[in-house]
Amino acid sequence: MDMRLPIGTAAVALLLLPLGYQLYNSTAMSPADRPLLNESPTVVPEPDAEAVVPADGVARTQAPAALNDIAAPKPAVTVAAPAEAAKDEAVRAEPLGQDMIAGQAESVAPAQAPLAGTVMAPPPAAPQNFERQSNAAGAGSDGFASMLAPSPLPSATQPSGDAFTAFEESRLTVAADQPVSTFSVDVDTASYSYVRSMLDDGYVPEPDAVRLEELINYFPYDYAPADSAAVPFKPSMAVYPTPWNPRTQLLHIGIKGYVPPASADTPSNLVFLIDTSGSMDEPNKLPLLKRAFALLVDQLSAKDSIAIVAYAGSAGVVLEPTRADDKSKILAALDALAAGGSTAGAEGIALAYQLAEQARISNGTNRVILATDGDFNVGIDDPEDLENFIKAKREGGVTLSVLGFGRGNLDDATMQALAQNGNGNASYIDSFREAQKVLVEEGGSTLQMIAKDVKVQVEFNPAMVSEYRLIGYETRALNREDFNNDQVDAGDIGAGHTVTAIYEITPAGAGSVDPLRYGERGDATPTAGGEIAFLKMRYKLPDSDVSQLIEQAVTPDMVHADIGQVSDDMRFGAAVAAFGQKLKGSIYGGDMGWGDIMALAQAGRGSDEGGYRAEFMGLVKTASLLEPDAATKDDAAIQ
Repeated sequence: MDMRLPIGTAAVALLLLPLGYQLYNSTAMSPADRPLLNESPTVVPEPDAEAVVPADGVARTQAPAALNDIAAPKPAVTVAAPAEAAKDEAVRAEPLGQDMIAGQAESVAPAQAPLAGTVMAPPPAAPQNFERQSNAAGAGSDGFASMLAPSPLPSATQPSGDAFTAFEESRLTVAADQPVSTFSVDVDTASYSYVRSMLDDGYVPEPDAVRLEELINYFPYDYAPADSAAVPFKPSMAVYPTPWNPRTQLLHIGIKGYVPPASADTPSNLVFLIDTSGSMDEPNKLPLLKRAFALLVDQLSAKDSIAIVAYAGSAGVVLEPTRADDKSKILAALDALAAGGSTAGAEGIALAYQLAEQARISNGTNRVILATDGDFNVGIDDPEDLENFIKAKREGGVTLSVLGFGRGNLDDATMQALAQNGNGNASYIDSFREAQKVLVEEGGSTLQMIAKDVKVQVEFNPAMVSEYRLIGYETRALNREDFNNDQVDAGDIGAGHTVTAIYEITPAGAGSVDPLRYGERGDATPTAGGEIAFLKMRYKLPDSDVSQLIEQAVTPDMVHADIGQVSDDMRFGAAVAAFGQKLKGSIYGGDMGWGDIMALAQAGRGSDEGGYRAEFMGLVKTASLLEPDAATKDDAAIQ
């Protein structure tokens, strides 16, 4: 049979082809209606879905939580940082294509694509945006009311891969049974910046990562200054109502370290001990580390000295002790550092201390600054041996500070232990802005010690106080007998450092613990003048091994009937304490909602130099979205 196409038939086909193409275009989906490649088809919302209007103003629908929860387990979807910070954090989310921006996202149901204001949670160790700006969303003229909004989104929790010291929250103590509380001061701030980093990335930090005293002490406070270097601080105290418990009061204790005149600045001999292992090859690790240290170098002068040791596959001296005014040489050595290989520090720690001792400055600061993402394989494998080595070097006059970078591998527990044994500070650098705060704004206080082994002891009068608890400081608790023992190590305070401690106290007769059937131990007889408590502080001057004593009574004239009567600093400190307790899931946090915390922080914001308090209020908003409570779900409670 002849299968060739007749010429007439071919001609008809050629005539009909354009007509068919036109008919197809008139009935087929337009490009704007077609789903993107690999995109799920449009899902029609349930009839009872509620409207959601995100920050971009485009209305979308979101099914109620009950409907969203029916499906099988899904990857964690987390709330992004507040609107102002969301732009800055955009590098963490996958960028939208131009066709999505053109409008096709509007046809995708919330279950299939993230809403504006949400991001798919990155892995814990994902690179962060180390150019993070102030997270001060909504801190404008509208006040706290405009900063919080109801959110149906669930809490986002996920193991971080980071290691923290486990501890139990300080419990309520009966003053008649145990009237004395003793602890070491803590000026570290690592917990706050880590918590901020987690919240900004849409995660709720694990409870052990939330150390309340480090959250409170992250902020500078304008306490009364000391009069001289011989007595380098004096306490500022007040008693006022507890914002989260109407039955109790807060005893607020604040000190500010003496600030020597500029002409008295001591020279510094610094050795940077830098982790250059393969895990440091992320934007928020070694690149951020190099930029951070460059900031510090820029603050130093010819009287200072810098050396650099790197550890990774093998340790090595990158830069011999060099005068800090030779900045081009120092910065070139920093810039040449590259991450790679395993973390086998070999003699890294020994090299660092060797260089510090080689360039020792009499009557100056001699310090090793260890910077890492969590690998402390610096040449001494056994943690106890490493702590003892650092402690011995501390006794010889060389101290140690630790800077943590990145997430997913952070060994915060070891970082804290080494800094404490080294008489230095532990900080977590999550952004270039945080590097500026730690190494520039607080550089003098971090490097110039004005007092060491600072201990605090408070004795409560059982006739005036039935119960008390110290907020935070769980990992800094000391035995009562340690207070007068000058061999017991404690925290150190730098020039201008502020330290805050807050006790929640229950007035006599209002306690929650039933009285003993056969009477209380001891004689609860009021002291002269009706003292509430008695504060004692011990400290050693930097060049002394003998402690000095400061004493002051807490008297009725320090009691305020209204929290509005105390300083902005005290109100703000109480707001940070409430925030930390709520984030941590404290059993003592009462029913104080996120809106109440925001209001209290706003009332105590004050002049807010540096914008850190406004940034804190942005964190409260973020936390309210991740951990909504009855107050934030009720519009009336916020408005």
